[in-house]
Amino acid sequence: MDSTIVLFLVQDAIINGAIYALVAVALLLVFAVTRIILVPQGEFVAFAALTLAALHAGRAPPTVWLLVALGVLTFVSVAWRQRRFFDARTLAVAALANLALPIALALLAQAMAPLKLGLASEILLTIALVTPMGPMIYRLAFEPLAEASVLVLLIAAFGVHFSLTGLGLAFFGPEGVSTPALIQGSFMIGALVVTGQSLAVVLATVALLAALGWFFRATLFGKALRACASNRLGARLVGVSTSMAGRIAFGVAALIGAISGVLVGAISTIYYDSGFLIGLKGFVAAIIAGLSSYAGAGVAAIAVGLVESFSSFWASAYKEALVFAAIIPVLVWRSLVVGHIEEDEE
Repeated sequence: MDSTIVLFLVQDAIINGAIYALVAVALLLVFAVTRIILVPQGEFVAFAALTLAALHAGRAPPTVWLLVALGVLTFVSVAWRQRRFFDARTLAVAALANLALPIALALLAQAMAPLKLGLASEILLTIALVTPMGPMIYRLAFEPLAEASVLVLLIAAFGVHFSLTGLGLAFFGPEGVSTPALIQGSFMIGALVVTGQSLAVVLATVALLAALGWFFRATLFGKALRACASNRLGARLVGVSTSMAGRIAFGVAALIGAISGVLVGAISTIYYDSGFLIGLKGFVAAIIAGLSSYAGAGVAAIAVGLVESFSSFWASAYKEALVFAAIIPVLVWRSLVVGHIEEDEE
């Protein structure tokens, strides 16, 4: 292996690691706020790439029907759970968020898709279609279990993942897609060829992580999420709605997933079930970071990318196994140095 090959492998690791870093940050956020390991995070990534590909081809994406179906189910679920306390205002708010918004987005997508207004418009519409799925999934599947144990929430998360994977096959079909590059062309750095899309992935990742940092430090919603992550009971006592915090966390996670899907669709062929492996590698990075450190998750994601890249060169048939095996020494080390902590009772 010469230095040129090493440079290519490192470049590939940084690009993939940037995507895994975004997924890991979303997983850490959701877990910190809700104690839910968001197994279906990868589905947001895959659905976004599939949606953008459909829009770029001039077709209304099946995402619109999935979004409307989720909205109807969420509205029915919320109405049933709160049937004894519903008033006209509450009903109107629930209908606006879960019925009117998905229908409006579906109509907008149907009207815009044949016009082919350009990549920027298609990306914005993709993000608008995928992001609302996060709060809907939380209200539909997780909000009724908000006080359950982490194990129960994990089982529910796997149930949501399998449901979304099946729906993805039904709505999008088994064919793989790729999306156009955000930045065309390439340039040379010494012997290394750097594509415009590679640069776009790194720049977008850095910009999004910086925006998330500002959101947590400077906004009221961000501070509310930090309060829930620090102490759920204390946050409730000072008036922070943990239910609202959960919806916001899922919405941010879906937004991150949508942006990740836009980025990854141009560097890899995406299928309806591709999100699981992407999410799992992000989860490996989050576990290496102890499910607690956002900066640590970013560094761990690059490490996961390096393991994957060099494994694909030396032992491509075993690269996935080697990536997932990297978590074993970390878990063994943590089991030796970190004592058992009982789950907080609320």
